[in-house]
Amino acid sequence: MAQSLVFTVRRRAPELITPAKPTPHETKLLSDIDDQDGLRLQIPVIQFYSYDPNMIGKDPVEVIRKALAKTLVFYYPFAGRLREGPGRKLMVDCNEEGVLFIEADADVTLKQFGDALHPPFPLLNELLYDVPGSSDLLNTPLLLVQVTRLKCGGFIFALRLNHTMSDAPGLVQFMSALGETTRGMDKPSISPVWCRELLNARDPPRVTCTHREYERAPDKKENLIPFDDMVHHTFFFGPTEVAAIRSLLPPCQRQQYSNFEIIAAYFWRCRTIALQLNPNEEVRIICIVNARSKHVNLLLPNGYYGNALAKPAAVTTAGKLTENPLAYALDLVKMAKANVTQEYMRSIADLMVIKGRPGYTVEGLYLVTDVTRAGFREVDFGWGKAVYGGPARTGDGGIAGFHIPFKNAKGEDGLIIPFFLPSHAMERLIKETDNLLKRNINQLTKNNPKSGITISSL
Repeated sequence: MAQSLVFTVRRRAPELITPAKPTPHETKLLSDIDDQDGLRLQIPVIQFYSYDPNMIGKDPVEVIRKALAKTLVFYYPFAGRLREGPGRKLMVDCNEEGVLFIEADADVTLKQFGDALHPPFPLLNELLYDVPGSSDLLNTPLLLVQVTRLKCGGFIFALRLNHTMSDAPGLVQFMSALGETTRGMDKPSISPVWCRELLNARDPPRVTCTHREYERAPDKKENLIPFDDMVHHTFFFGPTEVAAIRSLLPPCQRQQYSNFEIIAAYFWRCRTIALQLNPNEEVRIICIVNARSKHVNLLLPNGYYGNALAKPAAVTTAGKLTENPLAYALDLVKMAKANVTQEYMRSIADLMVIKGRPGYTVEGLYLVTDVTRAGFREVDFGWGKAVYGGPARTGDGGIAGFHIPFKNAKGEDGLIIPFFLPSHAMERLIKETDNLLKRNINQLTKNNPKSGITISSL
């Protein structure tokens, strides 16, 4: 996508959308998983939709505005305001004050954004406007929605969520309910469930597992990414690229790891090489784990839309990570993920209460979030599936990497990982990745001349 794309967005004054019918006025406590420093932030999401001739005469702004009011009847806590009580405990004052809604028009077509729709997006701050005073954690709207009409008849749906309310699956559940309402359903197919007490600390609380993600790492400036001369680059990984990385492993190990583990470990190692950190410095990777999985077995009810995630950390030194074979990083990632069990989640909730709700350690961190199965692209407001749906920004501070589903220009399904790093480190990361992929793809092709493998990139 051409970052030089310039266009004008004309916004109407922000308004508050309240539930279409009266809803309970009550106070609802967040869970002790919701209520941690690492989730006390706003997360932006953006969806691009094409023109649909079957929707002629229908205005996406009006359709979504009306549906939002109806959907808030079922998800009424989103229309409330967050308060903080004793012990920094967060709670929702369900008072029907409403969510922020912005109507906008842009003098640009979807085609002008280019074929490669992915972060970073040009003029994002115009497509998801930060209403002054609205982004504080407490006493402000929990949701902000902006719908921007495009010249071509398509539109952009952008949303900002207070992360303490929901994780990605919970947000997609809400957005899907909103989509169902726009398409004429009277109520969501999945009824929302609050039940945040299910992920509260035990009485008495007791930390029974090791949680390196919350430990305080040594504060060493040489391990922090400098913010000057930062640049973006996006890597595409499809079956060909994953196979090239697997070929680095001994044959007996090639099927022991998931695609996520392969890509996350590979970039953790290559990113560390590119940053040229002190070999003795501690580095860590956090892989977001969805605790709704059968492996964790939390037994959360269908419709639960609170945070049900863990951030297990694998920790080593820069020297060990870069000097050992890739399998070393892979084993660290796999073991960290496997640590997340029902007991691990209970232990996190207890730790929050005992230690004052700490955030995760950012020194030497690479944070990986996989949204390939979250379902953002499937959200349908009547105009069909999104051309792009998912994170609106690359990882802040150069520490985060999103795995986002993507189809490249050749029609190959895979994922993209947008990076934001100092220019000198980015040059090394691109070179390291290109050299490795070319070398190993060539080897794969030599071993299997009929494979038809070609190198693809963005």
